[in-house]
Amino acid sequence: MLTVPLLLTGCTGSGGDERTTQRALEDGAAGEGALPPAGPAPSAAPDGAYDAAPEAAGAGRADAFAPEPDMVSTFALDVDTASYSYARRTIGAGSLPQPDTVRHEEFINSFRQDYAPPADDGFSVSTDGARVPAGGETGETGEAGEAGEADGDWSLMRVGLSTRPESNEYGTRKRRPAALTFVVDVSGSMAEPGRLSLVREALHTAVDELRDDDSLALVAFSDVARTVLPMTAVGGAEDRIHDAVEKLQPTDSTNVEAGLTRGYDEAVDGHRKGATNRVVLLSDALANTGATDAGTILDRIAAGREDYGITLFGVGVGSEYGDALMERLTNEGDGHTTYVSETAEAREVFVEDLPRNVDLRARDAKAQVVFDADAVSDYRLIGYDNRQVADEDFRNDAVDGGEVGPGHTVTALYAVRLAEGASGSVATATVRWLDPDTRAPHEESRTVDAAALTGDLWGAAPSRLQVTALAAYFADALRGGSDAGTAPEPYADGSADGKEGSTTTGGPAPLPGAPTVGELAGHAEDLADETEDPAVADLAETVRQAVELTG
Repeated sequence: MLTVPLLLTGCTGSGGDERTTQRALEDGAAGEGALPPAGPAPSAAPDGAYDAAPEAAGAGRADAFAPEPDMVSTFALDVDTASYSYARRTIGAGSLPQPDTVRHEEFINSFRQDYAPPADDGFSVSTDGARVPAGGETGETGEAGEAGEADGDWSLMRVGLSTRPESNEYGTRKRRPAALTFVVDVSGSMAEPGRLSLVREALHTAVDELRDDDSLALVAFSDVARTVLPMTAVGGAEDRIHDAVEKLQPTDSTNVEAGLTRGYDEAVDGHRKGATNRVVLLSDALANTGATDAGTILDRIAAGREDYGITLFGVGVGSEYGDALMERLTNEGDGHTTYVSETAEAREVFVEDLPRNVDLRARDAKAQVVFDADAVSDYRLIGYDNRQVADEDFRNDAVDGGEVGPGHTVTALYAVRLAEGASGSVATATVRWLDPDTRAPHEESRTVDAAALTGDLWGAAPSRLQVTALAAYFADALRGGSDAGTAPEPYADGSADGKEGSTTTGGPAPLPGAPTVGELAGHAEDLADETEDPAVADLAETVRQAVELTG
């Protein structure tokens, strides 16, 4: 069995956390880029050393999980979940996903959390943590143990951010009307079962769930793009909209640039002041005509976002899926991505989760965690590699953050090594966001106590913390956190690790407290039974299938 050393962020609740709140900050704070960090002053760091991506710090070396040289971590919030859903489908089909399609934060954010929601339209901040087993669960050392040195010094720290959920029903919520432009891929690749047929079903479902005061436009694209339906009020036009959806048929090549350009033109033409204006891209994102690189499409998306506040929601489909392109597009469009492969998932996106996928609670949301240099010797943020923000730009509201809807949770996972004798506050976590209507900035903070990071992770920690850890460990294993020199079975493209001509030797360094993949499977089964959560049961089955694929 492969040994999968990994590092995560996790938590054990601490009732003594001190909570700080800064609400309705003066408008003058917006746009100031040189304000101090949100918590204790950071230790000095060399020029240019801030916010290096984890891989850039020495991937493949024994010290690859060494922390950033400063004690401040800043990133834009991200509620994407496509990476996990696509990996689950790929594994279920008998292959491991390519490592570069696996993102820790999207695995973690795919599961329900236990954070208390705020009472108002802002964020709540929750913090907790747990200690990882020394030397991994088996207590073995060797190369993996040397990399982690004394794993007993390492803890997992969870920072959870949550917005208040809302229903889609009249009388139980106050969501603004939505002006949605659906941009539908009807290229030849969408003819595969489970692609365009699933998209049509999803669109029919969405139309039935929208309110009379919502409006909808429909754009189809293959090698060219055409407007199937201009922006139309839903009330009284349901039959006409359903007829337009049913006529969508696959043909020709995939010109994502043409589709999004036409889609944003329609969204601008149909822009409604005071409404949530959003483009919804439904595609396998396998661009092969026109501009096939995200860089040439981003300017149009950025202009729609900056000039009209139009956001982009990406819904991926298909056994082959352009993950990197879809993620770049939605990041630029202040939106998020999800992935659906079956009717139940599509229904969840367009029925149960419709309010949070079309409405907004916060714009340009960022998080900043400031560690006390006297209490923390090392740390590492797991995931959010392409969402890093310069520390000094945390309160610069001209710098783009992430958009978050109602009922979303965002989890930041850290590996933390406490200094000897650490006590009291060890970190302060702050989230900053702009009101989606007034653009007024707000902040919410919470401190983390050293005592919250000392309980044992497996068995003693809250079940939702253990699920969080399980998801992150599993993501790290799929990214290549295996014994040096041991290659897993083929990935979806037939290569040893998803990259032609490469091996796992010298790959990502082991992370503290790593279970073996067999132990991961055992934890998954236990948590599925304990939580009685169908999503955790699906995760347990996916881990079991991955174990079989690795031999």
